[in-house]
Amino acid sequence: MTDSSRLTELETQMAHIARQSEELSDVVAQQAQEIDVLTRRVRMLMERLAEEDLATGDSAPLADQKPPHW
Repeated sequence: MTDSSRLTELETQMAHIARQSEELSDVVAQQAQEIDVLTRRVRMLMERLAEEDLATGDSAPLADQKPPHW
């Protein structure tokens, strides 16, 4: 293998690595956006549950309440 062909091979591999890195970066950015949306939704659901608990007079959080069959 000559120096020229070896250099060409290394440049080709480097180009593939750079492209994969950009693709992975895009995926990570998309996942971060999805996580933000899901976090907001969970927060809204928790607030809604807390409001319902206050409206029904439940003083203890749902996780701390005994099941109905107890």
